[in-house]
Amino acid sequence: MTLPVVGASIGVISEVFYEKLFAAAPSLRTNLFNSANQADRSQQQALASSVASFATLLVTQEPDDIDAIMSRIAAKHASLGVTSDLYEVVRTHLFAAIVEVLGDAVTPQVAAAWNEVYSLMANSLAEQESQLYRNAGVAAGQVWRQALVAAREYDGQHSATLFLRPLDGKPFRIHRPGQYTSVRIRFADGTEQIRQYTVTHGRQTGEWALSIKRVPGGLVSPILVDQVEEGDQLTISQPFGGVVVDNDDNRPLLLVSAGIGVTNTLATLQYLATYNPGREVTIIHVERSAYEHVRRIEFSAVAKSLPNSQLFLRYTDFDGEHEDGRNPLTRVPLPSNAQTYVCGPIEFMRSIRRELIGAGLSPAAIHFEAFAPGSWLGLESEHAPVP
Repeated sequence: MTLPVVGASIGVISEVFYEKLFAAAPSLRTNLFNSANQADRSQQQALASSVASFATLLVTQEPDDIDAIMSRIAAKHASLGVTSDLYEVVRTHLFAAIVEVLGDAVTPQVAAAWNEVYSLMANSLAEQESQLYRNAGVAAGQVWRQALVAAREYDGQHSATLFLRPLDGKPFRIHRPGQYTSVRIRFADGTEQIRQYTVTHGRQTGEWALSIKRVPGGLVSPILVDQVEEGDQLTISQPFGGVVVDNDDNRPLLLVSAGIGVTNTLATLQYLATYNPGREVTIIHVERSAYEHVRRIEFSAVAKSLPNSQLFLRYTDFDGEHEDGRNPLTRVPLPSNAQTYVCGPIEFMRSIRRELIGAGLSPAAIHFEAFAPGSWLGLESEHAPVP
């Protein structure tokens, strides 16, 4: 068993790997990877967790589980325009890092075993990404297009909503509820940063809306919230996403969100209103206050328009009208067979998962969306322990 040999040092290996990768290809640091995640080491931790989790799945779970786990990463890569040649670049520097960190412990057996692990992981991702590009009707990596900011609205104390239309006159590809688009921002020094935002419908047919919360100290969100104006252009990607609502499943839906995670719930409600308004849906949203509730009026209107919906709003700044948001599931009837989708801060999702499983919902039916790198690992899995 070679898993413990590398697994025990995978955190250090990932740090050395990124140093080598960025030294060889500096543009990857400045134009592809999230520099904030590099600075706080979350990107390095995500790589370590992903590789270790993948290797563990190979020896502990059914092979079919692997593609499902990799689908999240593949969707993220597709939204960045990643192509398969990057995996050989990564292989070179990853194995150089393994050798540097472990030295003589990298026997031929260890090297061969981890080369196989990496090959299986890279092939799984490359195959899924290739299919995603085909489904999007674009060549591999050619996901970018220009959009016009038709309007912008401040939306709560810390957020704004941008309404986008295609600049070239070709309609946006129809998105599925829960998918996101990447937005690429170029800075004055020529470097770029890319962030993902959930796609919702705008005010007109064929218009997209992106609701963005300003991240304190962020590089991209303050520009989008405070500087982008009507008439500006944005570079955006085709829509992708590893967690989308199953539209062919007519079991009850349970949608739980907090903060800007409301956009995932709104996208689903908009889809239901058009294509399946009779589906039973329970909606729980947690926010600090009504003033910070992004798309509040539209969100409530769409939810209440669905004949078989129940809407529960929870505010942590208790206003005397809504339930206390610190206990979001209080007095909510939970359908035992619901397909459940949760989006919000990581600790919020952990708490919700624990409570839902305690209430009898199947772990396999509880799905999560999280945009921090690798943050969903250990959350969405039938085999994951209750956090």
